[in-house]
Parts: sequence; structure tokens; C-alpha cells
Amino acid sequence: MSETKEEKEREREMINEELLIQALEEENLDLFREEFTALHSYDQGKFFMKIGDHLRIRLYHYLSPEEMAELFEGLDIEEDEYQPILAEMNPSYAAEMLSEMYADDAVDVLNELDKDQVASYLTIMDDDSAKEIKELLHYEEYTAGSIMTTEFIAISANQTVRSAMYILKNEAPNAETIYYIYVIDEDKRLVGVMSLRDLIISDDDTMISEIMSDRVMSVSVGDDQEAVARKMKDYDFLAVPVVDFQDHLLGIITVDDIMDVMDKEASDDYSKLAGVADMDTVDRNPFNAAKKRLPWLIALLFLGMFTASLIGRFEETLDKVAILAVFIPLIAGMAGNTGTQALAVAVRGIATGDLEHENKWKLIAREAGTGLITGSICGVVVMVIVYVWQGSFFLGILVGFSILVTLIVATLAGALIPLLMHKLHVDPAVASGPFITTINDIISILIYFGMATLFMSYLI
Repeated sequence: MSETKEEKEREREMINEELLIQALEEENLDLFREEFTALHSYDQGKFFMKIGDHLRIRLYHYLSPEEMAELFEGLDIEEDEYQPILAEMNPSYAAEMLSEMYADDAVDVLNELDKDQVASYLTIMDDDSAKEIKELLHYEEYTAGSIMTTEFIAISANQTVRSAMYILKNEAPNAETIYYIYVIDEDKRLVGVMSLRDLIISDDDTMISEIMSDRVMSVSVGDDQEAVARKMKDYDFLAVPVVDFQDHLLGIITVDDIMDVMDKEASDDYSKLAGVADMDTVDRNPFNAAKKRLPWLIALLFLGMFTASLIGRFEETLDKVAILAVFIPLIAGMAGNTGTQALAVAVRGIATGDLEHENKWKLIAREAGTGLITGSICGVVVMVIVYVWQGSFFLGILVGFSILVTLIVATLAGALIPLLMHKLHVDPAVASGPFITTINDIISILIYFGMATLFMSYLI
């Protein structure tokens, strides 16, 4: 049987890895560099993380700080792994590598280190790189300023295309992107933008002010990174300029950084919806995994105990009509499920920004209508089943009507709680699935047993 394309590719990668490891172990510099530098930076990063620290230390002697910087920018690792890797390097080598990285990427790495380590690396770096990185380190985390880069191309509105092309050729090697070229005035205020295509197809003697677009979409340096991500997604930008309150151009945010932000935000929201402290990392240590999950579980445990004590208060009702206990999981489960569905819709609407363009009361009315329709249908179905199963018409009405009311209330709670949290500037994802489920359990028990107690005479 002939090998598939994937099998051949996997075999080729394995051969490359074995050859590279052999070259490192035998200290064959020429062979290692010939094979390693031919790889894509992503593949270089995968190999770098697979080998042990003793081989990595040897690799640092075979790659220049500039080559290592390109590899380091493409590493797909967790944030807490930067510190031990940098500790393997000679401090001077590490500092030079960081100075060769794009400033925003270097800042991302330094933000994971102790303040003393950051100060040490900045002291060793060349003055220009250190100054640029220090400026970015001052911005608050999770804002546009913290993820922007200062490696961009800016030209003046009162110059010609010929002089702009000269600037572009000189600054392009150090710029993170050249597809957008930003136009500033004498005070470095952002006044326009143009694409690389616009610049190339224009006559050399044309003034930049004649071909630039003065309708520039920008973000403020203090804007939340999630809001920036939504704006770039909505407008399909490859990059967006970052300005201060006086419209001075401070930097740009590129699409690759926004993809990282979106990935982290999605992971963070999913963690909270699952009731887990952090799902960015896969914990191979059961103690670390338990430590992250226990806070939520203990909180939910106490809520569960409250639910159990609530049922205990209706002990007299259960003694008289024991069959009521059979339907507790059904009522509570339906409430939890429908509440979680409404929660997911509301949290997604807030996260994507869709609810900013929609009246909140319309969402609440829509969810109430949904709860009414689903509750009515489920209530009728359950009422018929209970009547056929138990032969009790009033018991069927009780269970069916309890499901109707419970689904309406649970749906409204699932929509209202995240909206309220968002209004109070609390992350709505905190209203996690387990949390909303437990709250709806309590509500459903109160409705179910309250109605059973009220209509006890019809059940006995």
C-alpha cells in the first residue's frame, strides 16, 4: 500500500528531527545550521521545545541572537514557560535576543518575568531598544497600549511619493507591517492612511496629501484589547493605529497580535463558563488541576447544601406525597439546561458586541418568549406522561405547570444575570454554567414545592 501524503510528511519531519539532534550531539555546526535554518520558524519552535535543556544550551551557541529572536517570536508555549527558558541562556545573549524581537513581542515575554529580571535585561540591552520597550511596559495590561508595536512606517502629508518610497525602503526591514502606511502632520498627529498599493501605483511627484485617505479608523491607547479585537474583526483590518487623546500616533496593533488576544479571551470565557480558574494550560499534575478547580467546586458545594436544606424544609410535603421526590431531578435538570442556554446566548452577544447594537429589553422579551414556548410544550408533554404513568391528573398538572414556570424564570435568569454583571463592569462569563445551574436548581425547587404545598389537598 502506497504511503499517504501525511505519512510521507510525518516521516520527513522525523528524519529532520533525528538529523538535527544527531548534529547537535556530535557538535556538527555546519550540518545543523544547514538543516535548521531551512525550516520554517514555526517548525524551528516545535523542534526547540521537543529537545531537552542540555541540547538547547548547545543550540544557543549555534544560532545568533537575531535568529533566536525570530524563533522565539513563533514559539507556541504557555506564559509561565518563558522564565525557565530564558534562564538557560547567557544573560547577555538573552538581552540581545529580546532587543532583536519586535518590541510588543519582547514586552509580552518580559511581562512574565520578575521585576528584578526585567530591570537586569533592560540594563544590558542597547539604549534604543531598552527605551522603546520601557515605554510599552508602562501601559496597563489588557489595553491597546500593552499589545501595540512601535515598529511602523509613518510619513508626512507634505512630501512626495518619491520621498515616501525612499523612507519605506529604508524603514521596511524593521517595520512589523508595511501594508498600511500612516500619514502624520508636523506635530505627529495622525491625519491619514494609505495602502502600499496606493503608494506604488502613484506618480513619483504626487503629493501624499492628494492620495491619502483622511478617514482613519483608530483606537485609543487605553481601549480594552477585546474591544480592539472586535473593531479589527468588524472592519477586516490587517493593522489599526493607536493614538492618545490628542491623536498623536503612538503605535499600531497587527492582526497576528489580535488573533492571540481573541484566543486568550475565548479561553478565558470558556474557563469561566466551565467554572475553572484557568484553562490556558493543560495541567499534567493532578494537584495543580485540583487547586484551580476547587474554589468553584467548594462555592458550588455550599450552594448545593443550601438546595438540600431547602428540600428539607418541604419534608412534610414529601411525607404526604412521596411521589413528588421522583420529579425533583427532572425539574432541576430542565431549569439548569434552559438557563445555561440563555446564558450562552447572552454571554456570546456581550463578547461579540452584538448586544451593543440591540435593545437589551428586546433580548429579555425574546428570551421570555422562548421560555414561554419551550416551557408550554415541555409542560404539556410531561403532564401527559405523568398522567399516563401515575394515573393522577392533578400530579400531571403540577409537574407540567412547574416546568412551564421554571423554564420561563430560568431562561430570564440566564439572560438577566450576565447583562446585570456587564452593567456592573464584571465579566459576564463569571456567571458560569455550574453557577447558573445551581441558582436555577434553587429557583426550581422553590417553585415546584411551593406549588405542591399550595395544592396539597388535590394531591392526597
